[in-house]
Amino acid sequence: MTERGGAGDARSTDRDHGSSAALDALIAIAIRLAAVERLAPPATGPALRAIAEAAAAALRVTAASIALHDPVANVLVFRAAAGPQGEGVLGLAIAPNEGIAGYAFATGQPLAIADVATDPRFERETAERTGYVPRSVLAVPLVDEEGIIGVMEWLDRLDGAPFDLTDLEVATRVAAAATATARATLLDQDAARLLRGALAALAAGPPADGSPALHRDAIEALVAEATGRLVGDDPLWRLADRIGQLRAADPADVDLAVDWLDALLARTRRRSRSGRRPRG
Repeated sequence: MTERGGAGDARSTDRDHGSSAALDALIAIAIRLAAVERLAPPATGPALRAIAEAAAAALRVTAASIALHDPVANVLVFRAAAGPQGEGVLGLAIAPNEGIAGYAFATGQPLAIADVATDPRFERETAERTGYVPRSVLAVPLVDEEGIIGVMEWLDRLDGAPFDLTDLEVATRVAAAATATARATLLDQDAARLLRGALAALAAGPPADGSPALHRDAIEALVAEATGRLVGDDPLWRLADRIGQLRAADPADVDLAVDWLDALLARTRRRSRSGRRPRG
């Protein structure tokens, strides 16, 4: 009986250690998420939907959609859609060079196709999976200073006319305005990836030195590593990680970090006034 009680106590202690480590990890992740949301507030699903609806209305089309690149799976995923024939594409994942959307994403070139049946880039089977096969397609990449993050597509004008250069100009302006929201939406994906990565590493077991539980410093290191593995090594997440680590720093060290940031901001303002762009 004593042995069973001892084993039970040991299991209870292990559970307590595991719960404590998981709580520490969640706190560390929450601090970083709070930092990155203040640096670049994430958009929400309804925001992307509103953009798709505005895009459909702007060109009066049968469908408009937004596909964002998932760098982990290396696919384009259609995250928002609008228009009478738009809903069928939601959730569809395609290769980043597949079809007309993939071509726009891979090359960074907007394009208008008047008759998709004559274009070798058109993937009819993919269109059939959505329940709607268009006659004409307009595709514009979502591009900012950090790169191409996705594609907007428009299918078939309601009046039956093919897309023209005016449509392409309007679509390009709409896509430019939508890119900031789409970029912020990707933070949601990164946040989920950070959470999964850190907790998966935590669940893998205790540290190699055989200690029964991860200490708080080890938790911080684990979460920092998970943050660093976010695809593309986004500087925004590196900054959020450093801010998270500063929460446990000596106040004098925090003051020093603020002084460094002030110096960086002053340097950036001087460059802005002189018209020079930052290196890198």
